[in-house]
Formats: sequence, C-alpha cells, structure tokens
Amino acid sequence: MAKAIWNGRVIAESEDIIQVVDAYYFPKESINMEYIKPSKAKTYCFWKGEASYYDIIVDDKINQNAAWYYPDPSPMAENIRDKVAFWKGVEVKL
Repeated sequence: MAKAIWNGRVIAESEDIIQVVDAYYFPKESINMEYIKPSKAKTYCFWKGEASYYDIIVDDKINQNAAWYYPDPSPMAENIRDKVAFWKGVEVKL
C-alpha cells in the first residue's frame, strides 16, 4: 500500500499507483479531501498537457501547490487521468 504523507498526516493511500518519471500518481478517490484545497495555479507540460494544482492544508500549515493533476491529459498521458501526484516535501512511502 503506497501512502503520501505530509506533516504527519496521510494525504493519499492506494495500491493502484502509477509511476511517471519521478512522480507517483494516486487515484483521485484515494485522496483525503479533508486536507486538499484547489489552487489557481496551472502549468503546461508538452506531453501531458495542462496541470492543475491543489494546496495541502494540515493543522493550519499550508503547502501551496504541493499536489497536481491533469484534468484533461493528452492522449499520450491518458493513464494519469483522474490521478494526483505530490511534491514539495510530501513523502511517498511505497
């Protein structure tokens, strides 16, 4: 069971993760939405498409744009549709 942990809390937990380069993508339904808030940030990847972000909030601490997902990924990245990845100090334990 893989877990994404930040500030001592499990943000996501799943056996169904996908690794793309150095990132692990968790199914959206495995995310504990209690700790997630949509961000206005967007970026673009030439092969995955436009990424949207979430802030992670635990005990009044905010980790801005620490999770990302592709709401409408390119055909080359269809396998990460409805999946969320983490960075910025979020530890992924496999």
